[in-house]
Amino acid sequence: MSTDTPEPNIVEPAPGSARTAVPTLADSDFSVDTREKTVSSAVNDYFIKLRTGDLGALPAILGLAVLIIFFWGLRPETFLSARNIANLLVQAMPVTILAMGLIFVLLLGEIDLSAGVASGACAAVMAKLLVDGGQNWMVAVLAAAVTGVAIGTMIGALVAIVRIPSFVVTLALFLGLQGIALKLIGQGGTVPVHDKVIYAVANKYMPVWLGWTVAAVCAVGYAAIQLLRHQRQTAKGLSRRPFALVAVQVALVAIALLGGAYVLNLNRAANPNGALFYGGVPWGVPLVAVLLIICTFVLARTRYGRHVYAVGGNAEAARRAGINVNAIRLSVFVIGSVLAAISGIVAASRLNSVTPDAGAGNTLLYAVGAAVIGGTSLFGGRGKARDAVLGGLVIATIINGLGLLGAEAYLNYIVTGGFLLLAASIDALARRRRSATGR
Repeated sequence: MSTDTPEPNIVEPAPGSARTAVPTLADSDFSVDTREKTVSSAVNDYFIKLRTGDLGALPAILGLAVLIIFFWGLRPETFLSARNIANLLVQAMPVTILAMGLIFVLLLGEIDLSAGVASGACAAVMAKLLVDGGQNWMVAVLAAAVTGVAIGTMIGALVAIVRIPSFVVTLALFLGLQGIALKLIGQGGTVPVHDKVIYAVANKYMPVWLGWTVAAVCAVGYAAIQLLRHQRQTAKGLSRRPFALVAVQVALVAIALLGGAYVLNLNRAANPNGALFYGGVPWGVPLVAVLLIICTFVLARTRYGRHVYAVGGNAEAARRAGINVNAIRLSVFVIGSVLAAISGIVAASRLNSVTPDAGAGNTLLYAVGAAVIGGTSLFGGRGKARDAVLGGLVIATIINGLGLLGAEAYLNYIVTGGFLLLAASIDALARRRRSATGR
């Protein structure tokens, strides 16, 4: 009588011992997770992900590359100059930080329309304490952060506990917080920000030796983390990427960090041959890098991060799995508002002042656009902190490049809106593709 059950693998016994059948896992079992992938299989897996709609940050990277080539071709003498690259990075910082906070909210499929004006209100609190209160910068910054926590807690409580849609709650706060900023500063008023530490964030530069040191430490640290991770996966027999790809990734990051430090440490003075040296890495760049590392770690390496993705993917399934959905909903608005406060501080540093309309206008639209362009889904459940950096660079590149071309202001809105619409369309099509392939 025939059977479809495979025979167990037979281990040849030593001479004089009994013959013993020892079952082993077939290729269809989890034994496949203990294998190290080859370069070809890893590349093939990546293309399978692309075909099934998991595009990740690829559209943002390609879009940024196209913009850089386009503006460099039209303004080769200025666009990729050290001075303009430094200006572009400083321009991108407030939007990038604000978008980083919005990603936590968007991962749940929610929206925060008040994030922009919240950044302005928190900056107004800081400025008033610095100027009128005579407080130290640390006290003023802490007060701005606490204001952000209070705003986020109120929004989160109304959304998670009272069950008011986030669109309605944050639309109300969008109006209300502008009134608070107007009350603090006054109609047509301006509060100057001259504190040396706050001013330095967006207007001063690290010493050349420190910029090189930070870049080298970050490159070595990233290499150590990736290599140690690969070593641990190998020791435990877990599925892992080929070492060659890990080495290439480490090399590319090192080149980007050290190359960026080299460009930013060039002398950007009007007369490079003169005695005055004007260069260095802007202090705000390591600030954004630290926030990126923290947010990436929280989302990718903590239980809280896994819960955020779970709630964003399917809130009811997450609730049945024992996750406190209300607490997660409340917390993402708090995180978003705290990062909005930091964004407001950076914007105040860049402008050297705070006005009643700080954070209003296009600030929120640019931040949401940065998150979506970077690869975060508007439907929840998909997105990474790096999306804010990529999207922020795209937004800043458009504004900066068109400015160098002397284009009319309306083109900024048209081009940025077009990129946002394209990114949202790609997200929607990719989501349909994932649903069709069961991913």
